[in-house]
Amino acid sequence: MKDLKQRLASGTVLAPGVYDALSALLAEQAGFDAVYLSGASIAYTQLGRSDIGLTTYTEVEGVLARISERVSLPIIVDADTGFGNALNMQRTVRGFERAGAAMIQLEDQTFPKRCGHLDGKTVIPGAEMCGKIRAAVDARIDPSTLILARTDALASEGLEAALDRADSYLEAGADALFIEALRTPEQMRAACERFTARVPLLANMVEGGKTPVQSVASLATLGFRIVIFPGGTARAVAHTLQGYYGSLQQQGSTGPWKDRMLDFDGLNAVIGTPDLLARGRQYGDGC
Repeated sequence: MKDLKQRLASGTVLAPGVYDALSALLAEQAGFDAVYLSGASIAYTQLGRSDIGLTTYTEVEGVLARISERVSLPIIVDADTGFGNALNMQRTVRGFERAGAAMIQLEDQTFPKRCGHLDGKTVIPGAEMCGKIRAAVDARIDPSTLILARTDALASEGLEAALDRADSYLEAGADALFIEALRTPEQMRAACERFTARVPLLANMVEGGKTPVQSVASLATLGFRIVIFPGGTARAVAHTLQGYYGSLQQQGSTGPWKDRMLDFDGLNAVIGTPDLLARGRQYGDGC
């Protein structure tokens, strides 16, 4: 598997949001070069709750391990604040690296953190975050495991302060930067002008969020090297299930949805059931 650093060197990487092994498998089959394991989407799908710091290290690690066992794509994983102080950060990095992360995203919010596109965010002192980034860098075993430093300071401290924080995080050892919730095209250009020549910069596309949603081609032209659509998958699935369940409740049958869903054999083809059964027969296990 070509590592994420090589992929970034060859152009902008578009990573759709995933939240379990099936969504990651479908993304791989669609031809993406990487996937983004969204902390928000884990909260949405595993807990049925908002992204307000409720998910834990073990929950994210478990989902990550199941995805990495199923797909070969590089996985960018949202590690929130590292789930604690610098020592928690080191445990998180070591655990997520073992579980298959290619890039680990760490942010400077206080705890409990919240979705970057919600109001009311607060951030820890920049010096404290720099220490946590150094701890993360020291904890990783494989130098190809990348550290993505995210700052949420724009909302409370303004653009220049957020850019200054990002600069200090880069100096502390981050391999890529994520300035969350840039609000205008002008702010997006300012971030790219400051960092594009030095480090991969991530653009976060949230439907209905604070950052103007643009295509990957437009964002690549600006200078962004990583583009994520983290929660779009969960929102699309939720919308689809609202229609499916509503129809089933009203009609008492899945007939009206026949052309909008996979049948039994169709889903088994997607997840590789025939190949799995054939492999089992090689070992005489009666499959």
